[in-house]
Amino acid sequence: MPTLERTPTQLYLISPPQIDLETFPALLEAALSASPGTVGAFQLRLKDTTPPGPDRLTHAHASEEKVLYAAKILKRICHPHEVTFILNDSAQLALEANADGVHLGQEDGSVEEARQLLGPDKVIGVSCHASRHLAMEAGEQGADYVAFGAFHATTSKSPESLAKWGTPDLDLLQWWSTYTTLPCVAIGGMTPANCGPMVKAGADFIAALSAVWNHPEGPAEAVKAFAAAFASAQNG
Repeated sequence: MPTLERTPTQLYLISPPQIDLETFPALLEAALSASPGTVGAFQLRLKDTTPPGPDRLTHAHASEEKVLYAAKILKRICHPHEVTFILNDSAQLALEANADGVHLGQEDGSVEEARQLLGPDKVIGVSCHASRHLAMEAGEQGADYVAFGAFHATTSKSPESLAKWGTPDLDLLQWWSTYTTLPCVAIGGMTPANCGPMVKAGADFIAALSAVWNHPEGPAEAVKAFAAAFASAQNG
């Protein structure tokens, strides 16, 4: 089973909040094939993007049926490329989908609960935002990786969420990579043009969403651009 480990920086792809299963599998295949070894993980993060109403201020999860159906199709694309298939938010859905792991936000349950449900071999990641304390706590609880961000402006998080959790700096990545062995992901508005400082600071993975799927020349060219950016940062 693919897993996440400390290696030269790789890309951690995140799906758009909605996907068309008639067309998206080909886009994912193109992204994973573009630069072998550049993509280390793919996270399925489906949301109900119906405009929020007065009783719902944030986007809700997509239906379980839609998530499980998409997972069945997309996991088959990830594994031949040795890309870890991660499901967002729900350890229960990750179990039902037989995903390689789950990514938990701070309000998605504890690492201990997820580990008890998923067993010792599944990958568990945790969003730790700008907090050393949350990251250390996640590591102590048995997380397999932590994610820091948002480093840059991003459309995938609400302004309220960004204000609540704060903005990390490069010192956080440098400290984490120096004093721990747990992989870390840098997330939030990442592009080939701005990811270099995070790579140099020690990010094991750079998470990307819009920069890949909205690239004017397609996701394959975006992945190649990230690969070039990683190489430049690591060799510079």
